[in-house]
Amino acid sequence: MTEGSDPIGQRVAVVDDERNIRRTLSMVLEGEGYSVETFESPDAFFPRLERGGIDVILLDVRMPGTDGLTALSRLKVERPEIPVIMISGNASIEEAFEARTKGASNFIEKPLGRERVLVCVENAIKERDREARLRALEADEQTDEMLGTSPAIERVRTQIAKVASTGVRVLITGESGTGKELIARAIHRASKRARGPFVKVNCAAIPAELIESELFGYEKGAFTGADRQKRGRFELADNGTLFLDEIGDMSIEAQAKVLRALQTGEVVRVGGEKSFFVDVRVVAATNKDLEEEVRLGSFREDLFFRLSVVPIESPPLRERGEDISLLMSHYLDQFSLEHGVDPAVKLSPQAKQAISSYTFSGNVRELRNLAERLVILADNPITLSDLPPTIAGDKGSARPPGLSSAGSKSSRLDLSQFGTHFTLRELREMVERQYIEMKLEDTGWNVTKTAEILGIERTNLHKKLKQLGLKKTFQRS
Repeated sequence: MTEGSDPIGQRVAVVDDERNIRRTLSMVLEGEGYSVETFESPDAFFPRLERGGIDVILLDVRMPGTDGLTALSRLKVERPEIPVIMISGNASIEEAFEARTKGASNFIEKPLGRERVLVCVENAIKERDREARLRALEADEQTDEMLGTSPAIERVRTQIAKVASTGVRVLITGESGTGKELIARAIHRASKRARGPFVKVNCAAIPAELIESELFGYEKGAFTGADRQKRGRFELADNGTLFLDEIGDMSIEAQAKVLRALQTGEVVRVGGEKSFFVDVRVVAATNKDLEEEVRLGSFREDLFFRLSVVPIESPPLRERGEDISLLMSHYLDQFSLEHGVDPAVKLSPQAKQAISSYTFSGNVRELRNLAERLVILADNPITLSDLPPTIAGDKGSARPPGLSSAGSKSSRLDLSQFGTHFTLRELREMVERQYIEMKLEDTGWNVTKTAEILGIERTNLHKKLKQLGLKKTFQRS
């Protein structure tokens, strides 16, 4: 057996019409500690399947009555989590291919070699366990994707608990990558509409000329290319929740139609004349300051007040320092499973400290991307040398992104000037402001180059400059 296998307690079902094959497989598997049950046909096996407790199935391809491929199709419908290894002495290439496409975990040809059988069974169990752990991780994310114990995320959970069952409209604000969609989904799951649909619309990704037809649908012949009737997102979300992501990027014209739908509950498909009612709860999100957009005339004030009955702020990761290590461990486990890395990739103490000290300008999205990159490229455990220089810093010391070695122009950052009477949040904001300003000066206020040094998108840097009140005429490239 391969090192690390633990067959004790694992139950294997052997389904084969040849008595000698059943006996041979029983001897081989029981000799390694597996419990084995044998059946001469799929029809004899399926009643046993209903009682549960089967970990792996060895299934012959060609048998009288119900053949193995037909049985495989039924197994993958009734018990898709159980791995099935197909065995045959004279199966064609087409049959082997069909078995794989129907979900067989492996295919063994007779005569059956002992080591081949044991390796296939062991690998099938490992793959089943890996998929089970991955499903458990995904289930955890679906029930509470906002992992963490920081006061900032606890405040969000408290707000969700208060508003979820009320049915009021919620406006979620926050920087890109903070998890605004997760908040919206959590509200939906905790609401009375949880069994209804959750429909997402990314308002920033849909061209202005198409947003109306996406939201409200269209009738056949409404415009060139409308060769059929299409239901809109409002209609699809009936009795559920409609999540309008990046609502601040919606055109004024579309805003007017959304406002009417919110006021009356009625929608009209493009090209249609008849209106109909929909029962939809709208949750919106934006990374823009909508009050400022209202003042600038790019967002309707009446729609703003309709959407923001209850505002919830999605906190940036820099306000959730206690959660960084937990989030990174979670994503390392998740991506290790997804990419078949066993054992799961872990952080060395030094790497964990460096990551926990880093300011993720891209928030949870940036941290998640880093975790996947490390799983694919780094050693296990992850050390400082595996981390990007912006996180590890020179000689293993964690520095803010882009901080160069001692003696360079960018090494002027001096924390002692801030004193001791500031909160951690205030201190972080002041350090961040000074550091970004230094890097802008280093690049002659070239935002593109500065964003590259900081390891963030240029659009995010523009938003950060506005947030921090850093204003200066700078070169655009």
